[in-house]
Amino acid sequence: MTQRIIAAAIEVHRHLGPGLLESAYEECLCYELARAGLRFERQVPLPVSYKGLHLDCAYRMDLVVEGSVIVELKAIDELLPIHKAQLLTYLKASGKEVGLLINFNVPVLRNGIKRMVNHFSEESSQRSLSVLGVSAVNEHPR
Repeated sequence: MTQRIIAAAIEVHRHLGPGLLESAYEECLCYELARAGLRFERQVPLPVSYKGLHLDCAYRMDLVVEGSVIVELKAIDELLPIHKAQLLTYLKASGKEVGLLINFNVPVLRNGIKRMVNHFSEESSQRSLSVLGVSAVNEHPR
């Protein structure tokens, strides 16, 4: 699944190159995902669970593809640890296993893609976001 998403992102980057706003890349990537026959949701709200309450804290996942892969888009100078932590938070809070962090502001897109895998069980994904640990994720550059 991630290979098809990456192929769509590469197609977008091939035509647009770096330097545009994230929203432009999102729009074009959605077009390519639809052309590839992949189902997706945009700007998916992600509530925070705190002591039994579900709080809408304005967390939004850029894309969720086929209900299973979170795609977080960026158009920035470089990916920082905080961006990886953001995707990890989304993976854990949503209970999803795989996510892609794609930074379009690079000369060669493969250098702007990080694939992350959440190895926590469904039970542990229900815990408070304050107990997040980076050691629980394997990062796979693609």
